[in-house]
Amino acid sequence: MTRGTDPVARNVLSEQVKDRILQWILEGELQPGSRIVETRVARELGVSQAPVREALRDLATLGVVEMQPYKGARVRQPNKPELIESMELRGELEALAARHAAKKITPELLEELQELITEMHELAEVGDAHGHALNNTAFHSLIVRAAGNATLERLWSMLDPYAHTYVTAASSGVDLVWLGDRHVGIVEALQAGDPERAAEAMREHARQAGDIVMAMDDDRFGPASLRDS
Repeated sequence: MTRGTDPVARNVLSEQVKDRILQWILEGELQPGSRIVETRVARELGVSQAPVREALRDLATLGVVEMQPYKGARVRQPNKPELIESMELRGELEALAARHAAKKITPELLEELQELITEMHELAEVGDAHGHALNNTAFHSLIVRAAGNATLERLWSMLDPYAHTYVTAASSGVDLVWLGDRHVGIVEALQAGDPERAAEAMREHARQAGDIVMAMDDDRFGPASLRDS
């Protein structure tokens, strides 16, 4: 019996479409609340609507997209408690990543991290909050990849859209120079090759981020869920 390959091909294609939509969300091309039109995405990516629909269902399961009857899909805006919860979990994952990365850090990676901080300072000087946010994401992604733990990286990537929401919100109301400076201690701990110091530096980084969100007005986030009311 000849086995068909179409279902496998569709699954792979759906994953590729999902990754591309996530990229648009993380890079700010799709803002929270904006509508995602299946036909437009399919046309832009040169695929049928089926893998786009599957990708949107997967993103809805992750809480990144919300599907509305008769209205289609929209980029979901996390509410404040949700964002704080995700940031706390992300901080622990990044602490674990930093602990592992400190044991195997290379001069090349340290240089990359330092360059990203330098670029954050330059972007802060010209008020480029979007570019600053992208560098912030790249900084954390480098450390997670350096840990060499595929499971950790996969779990971390699921929380990345929530982190982007935080960075976007913070960048519009917090000193960008200070936001960039917050990464210096992490690099110093990695450079020292001290796993526990690196992990604690990352936890402190996450705690500061949580404090920023706690101080923000609730109307900058999505509506509270029934659980929070």
